Amino acid sequence: MPGKKVNTILQDAKKYGWVMEPQAKELLASQGFDVPKFAVAKTLSEVRHLIGRFTFPVVAKVVSPAIIHKTEVRGVVTGIRSVELLEETFERFSTVDRFAGMLIEETVRGVELIVGAKIDYQFGPMILLGIGGTMAELYGDVSLRMAPLTPADVEDMVHCLKARRILEGYRGAEAVDMEKLTKMLLLFSGLVIKIEPHIESIDLNPVMCNRERCAVADARIMLAK
Repeated sequence: MPGKKVNTILQDAKKYGWVMEPQAKELLASQGFDVPKFAVAKTLSEVRHLIGRFTFPVVAKVVSPAIIHKTEVRGVVTGIRSVELLEETFERFSTVDRFAGMLIEETVRGVELIVGAKIDYQFGPMILLGIGGTMAELYGDVSLRMAPLTPADVEDMVHCLKARRILEGYRGAEAVDMEKLTKMLLLFSGLVIKIEPHIESIDLNPVMCNRERCAVADARIMLAK
């Protein structure tokens, strides 16, 4: 059964039909996932106050219950290196429909992966692993397994990816910590099973993996209708 915090977040999001990124990350963090340090500013004065918690460069993202796909409204800005640019970004974001704030987040680097789940009417929870980021749909390099996952399932999923050599440190690049990736996928599988009755799908894209961590850089949870 999901805990009290998870239940509260899911119940509060019912009026929107989906869980926005800040709340989705709170939910994930409560379940042991690694998420980047973040804060949400709703006014310019809050932007100036909160930025002291971060080291530049930072990432800024629009928060609105009306915007599911942030990139379609230029709602994600990376590599921000000054308070002035952060304030300009806030001003632009504040004009979007049903603006609810700007998420400020530490920059995390690594291999971009997508980890997702969809509740199939016939097979139940299906877990997806693939090459992530904005090009995920174009590449289509993914593998699928039914939940619950085992460590052997994770190993097999990675092996099935065409771009698996990137995870292994292709041409001298930094290899991903496979132990952390495996742990994160098993944790994700367990979470999906736990909240299956409440959700339609979960997308963690991207998950930034390097030799030190696998951090969920963006998250969206679509609720069951």
